[in-house]
Amino acid sequence: MAALVFPGFQTLDFFGPIELLGGFRNDIEVITVAKSPEPVESRHRQHIVVDRVLSDSTDYDLLFVPGGDSALEAAKDEELMTWVRDTGAKAERVLAVCTGTILLGMTGLLDGKRATTNKLDFTATVPLAPNVTWVKQARWVRDGKFYTSSGVSAGMDMALAVGADLFGLEKAQEMADESEYEWHDDPNWDPFAKMAGLV
Repeated sequence: MAALVFPGFQTLDFFGPIELLGGFRNDIEVITVAKSPEPVESRHRQHIVVDRVLSDSTDYDLLFVPGGDSALEAAKDEELMTWVRDTGAKAERVLAVCTGTILLGMTGLLDGKRATTNKLDFTATVPLAPNVTWVKQARWVRDGKFYTSSGVSAGMDMALAVGADLFGLEKAQEMADESEYEWHDDPNWDPFAKMAGLV
C-alpha cells in the first residue's frame, strides 16, 4: 500500500488508518511515499521518514491519501497530482480521508462517483471537485474501488471497512478489538453532518 504524505498532512488522518490497515501485516505492506526523500513535517510538526519518492513507482495495489488543511495546497503541485491520478487509476483500491478526498476529487478520478469529506469544510471545499457526487451525510462512502471518509477519525472506520472487504468482517473486528477501538461500522452513522448544518 502506498501511503502518501505531503507537508502539513493531518496526523490522525494518516496514522489512524495506517495503524489499523498496517495491522494486517502479513497481507499489507505500508510504504510511505512523498515527493522528496527528506522527512515530511505533519500539521502537528512531527516528521515522518519516507520509504519511496513519487518517481519510484506508480504501481501499488492500494493507495491511501490523508487530509489536512495543506491538502488543498498539495493539490496545486502538478507532479504530485499526476502521481495520484496515475497510481489511483492502477490501484485495486483507493482510500482518502478528510480533505484528502478533495485532493483525490481534483484529479478527476472521482468524477461521476459518490464521495464524502470533512463536514466542517464541506461547503467550502466540494466546489473544487464539481464533478463528484458529494454525499453530505455519511461516515464514509464506497463507490467501486474508491473509499472516501469524513474528517479525521472517520478514516479509521473506513480503514476497517476496507479490511473487512479484503479479509472478512471477522478479521476487521479482531483488528478493531486488538486496538481497543469502537468501530462505527455503519457508513451512514454521521451526526457531524447535522452539527455542521448540512442536513
